[in-house]
Amino acid sequence: MPTVGTSEIRVDALAKVTGASRYIDDLGFAGQLHAKIVYASIPSGKIESIDKTEALRVEGVVDVITAEDVPGSNHCHIIFDDYPFFAEGEVKFIGQTVALVVAKTLEAADRGRDLVKVNYRPGKYSLSIKDSLKKGAPAIYGTDNIFKKYQVLKGDVDEAFKKADIVIENEYVTGYQEHAYIETQGVLALPGHDGSMTVYGSMQCPFYVHEAVARVMGIPENKVRIVQMVTGGGFGGKEDVPSLLAGAAAVAAAKTGKPIKLILTRKEDITSMSKRHPSWTKYRTAADRDGRILGIDVEYYLDAGAFSTLSPVVLWRGTVHALGPYRCENVRVKTFAVATNKVPCGAYRGFGTPQILFAHEAQMELLAKKTGKDPFELRKQNALRLGEETITGQKLNESFGLPGVMDQAFRKSGWAEKRPAWGFEKGEGDKRKGIGVSTILYGVGLGAGGKYIARAGAFVEVFKDGSVSIAVGTTEMGQGMRTVLSQICAQEMGVGLDQVFALETDTTRIPDSGPTVASRSTVVSGNAIIDACRMIKPRMAAVAARILDAKDSEIDFADGKVFVRRIPGKFLTFKDLAAACNAGKVHMAAQGWFEAPYTDFNEENGQGWAYFTYTYACNVAEVTVDIKTGEITVDRLTAAHDLGKAVNPMLVEGQIEGGSMQGMGYGVMEDILHNPAGQIITHGLNTYIIPTALDVPEIQPVIVEEPFPQGPFGAKGFGEQPLMGVAPAVASAVAHATGAVPDRIPMIPERVVEWIRKGNK
Repeated sequence: MPTVGTSEIRVDALAKVTGASRYIDDLGFAGQLHAKIVYASIPSGKIESIDKTEALRVEGVVDVITAEDVPGSNHCHIIFDDYPFFAEGEVKFIGQTVALVVAKTLEAADRGRDLVKVNYRPGKYSLSIKDSLKKGAPAIYGTDNIFKKYQVLKGDVDEAFKKADIVIENEYVTGYQEHAYIETQGVLALPGHDGSMTVYGSMQCPFYVHEAVARVMGIPENKVRIVQMVTGGGFGGKEDVPSLLAGAAAVAAAKTGKPIKLILTRKEDITSMSKRHPSWTKYRTAADRDGRILGIDVEYYLDAGAFSTLSPVVLWRGTVHALGPYRCENVRVKTFAVATNKVPCGAYRGFGTPQILFAHEAQMELLAKKTGKDPFELRKQNALRLGEETITGQKLNESFGLPGVMDQAFRKSGWAEKRPAWGFEKGEGDKRKGIGVSTILYGVGLGAGGKYIARAGAFVEVFKDGSVSIAVGTTEMGQGMRTVLSQICAQEMGVGLDQVFALETDTTRIPDSGPTVASRSTVVSGNAIIDACRMIKPRMAAVAARILDAKDSEIDFADGKVFVRRIPGKFLTFKDLAAACNAGKVHMAAQGWFEAPYTDFNEENGQGWAYFTYTYACNVAEVTVDIKTGEITVDRLTAAHDLGKAVNPMLVEGQIEGGSMQGMGYGVMEDILHNPAGQIITHGLNTYIIPTALDVPEIQPVIVEEPFPQGPFGAKGFGEQPLMGVAPAVASAVAHATGAVPDRIPMIPERVVEWIRKGNK
């Protein structure tokens, strides 16, 4: 029986539900020390001195590590080299690492941390995009406080606006989003007697950490080993910042000669680790009287925080997705990643697209109101068709699931019946029901913005008892990758899933395979596994052919058997063949490799083949709004998603359900607040509110399959997509229920009441 396309139980399910899985805080070595970070307490200023005296007097404190202890480079390379492992001479945000206190106990490290005295000369600072862009603003980065800018230029935008019957112009603001992974950041650095360094950690991208540790230690990369432990969630938040923690811990481990464990508390994690970028978007849409989009003119700004981290590529993805799945011949998009004296922002599920999706879907809502059209029908009217071009000039020629997801969402949500029956004018009392929609496309993989690291390796080995092991460079962090990749291997080798075991991710097993981001693991690691399997199978087939008296080309692998195609009853079990191959000294291991298909992007005009393929989604949200208090209750979500091929449908449905809740939280309740100096004050899960089980609406997952020819068994990436369109769909439903189109998320009650007051006078 095939394993691809079946809802196999997760291979790590039992270990996780019984508590047998070992996370980073479960790991320990003899003689290890505990570390605590000394964080900057001002948003900007010069470091005049660091006094360690009192801290070193605390019983159990072994050392206080600062920038002067770094044996290699003190700057962590992510995209740029601007983020120091330890602050050196100056600080740029409250929460930046200044020093590391290491002690024999966690309690001693805590006490010592409180006694490190850092003397600052405070400087001026900027805490918003607009303030950082003002003339004479404090210098945070370069001469203009802009880390990166892009543009997409197509057609004649000014002429389109002159000819337009309708012009929709508005500004949109989105806030931070905290990853709220169940396990906080943590690493353990183990120094070797030979000058090597091993780091274990909760992370997404071991090869980023590998480079960072070699860099900070000033040692060759062959002396660095990074091992990913079982990771309790990432969502992008464990892409870039584990490199900073691992580098700091490695420096301490090298200096003390002891293992160093560094585990953040929830407060430390929220106040110092990366977030989803806040955004400010100025959006103009030109349309004819029938609602056909003629042109767009967009300025999109991201608040990057004090250091660049991943902001350049987060911005690039948002740039490319500035109009989503709609057609338009006249496009002007200008985008900017802006430095501020706040916590740096990095990767978060969706990677710069949820912010711009909210803006372009709100524009569609306003256009529907202006034309008097049904919002769903307006989107269908403007939706791209097979063979048409995105705003970057890329033709969509294959695996085009947009019509399918829109049709399924429309039908399964009951839109035609509910839309005319609900709305602000239709309810009684204080409660109003609304139904809304969003449509999206999403570029799979790193795209042209990350084409130089768009590759992956895999190692596959068949043992003499017929069992198979796989090792890949991408990571499992809760999304089900180990299960899906095991299914792909089992399908290709023709064995049962119970015969395949996925090893932990370790940089000594596999060449640099890039990051586990951008919904790429299934495609890139799956294809690399297939590549390795297809090196092994011909060697095994040759042995089977001799035993079965057949030609090599006639041998097939399926259902735990190896048989002659023209004589199905003539076969060996896979286990027997593996034993025969072992006896015959056949090499039953191979390293596979996959390079992403062609992409390109011209930074002068923003034209090019931005991604090798796209996925598509249509979300329909149903809400009840209390128009007196502004409280939003999300009642139901219909989430239709095209992902090429569902390798494991049950895991896909789980991703849709979890991602939908994360997107709902982003849109309705998740709100980070700062004090006047830029310090995060919503630093716990009692003040930063995320959805709980009591907030879960009815969710109807809908799987649409439009196979991608270059994907493993037709699969495309999927992990990020379930979150992305939910907040815009909820906003569309709120607009229906209140008569006012939201221009800001989260849509907290105070804002909803204000929109109702303004929109229904």
